[in-house]
Amino acid sequence: MEGAALFRKILVPLDGSEHSQRALETSIEVAKKFNGELTLLHVFSVSVTPVVIPEPTTLNPTGVPIATSAEVSKMVDAAKAAGEKILEDAEEKAKELNIEVQTVLREGNTSQEILKTAKEGAFDLIVIGAIGIHSRIRDFLMGSVTEGVVKNAPCPVLVVK
Repeated sequence: MEGAALFRKILVPLDGSEHSQRALETSIEVAKKFNGELTLLHVFSVSVTPVVIPEPTTLNPTGVPIATSAEVSKMVDAAKAAGEKILEDAEEKAKELNIEVQTVLREGNTSQEILKTAKEGAFDLIVIGAIGIHSRIRDFLMGSVTEGVVKNAPCPVLVVK
């Protein structure tokens, strides 16, 4: 039956937000209906803005945090662990409902990594939450992850509110 394979490979980007949880629930329903398999994706990034002090000085700019490489490493580890937990919880929920599932954890720009994963995996559908944990100001300045995925996806995208 041709329709049964319509949405066989489904990519579900997750960030732990309420909208991404609804996207997971919707993707499980789609997978059930089309005998599909889910690939759950979490992308994490740790942005560190370097502080440049033009001349050596004993004065430390007040209020400017300077992160050491050990602190940056701890932030990366914490972001990675949080992503692993999000994926683990979602995987458990899908497996409880007998859905074939795999997980992918990537570091980088969220939109770019979602699109890269979608292209590399030749997915039939992306199910994504309408709004993630990013702030409205950040979305305004940098562009919404969901909007970027919808505009550039190599396959249909189902946006869940």
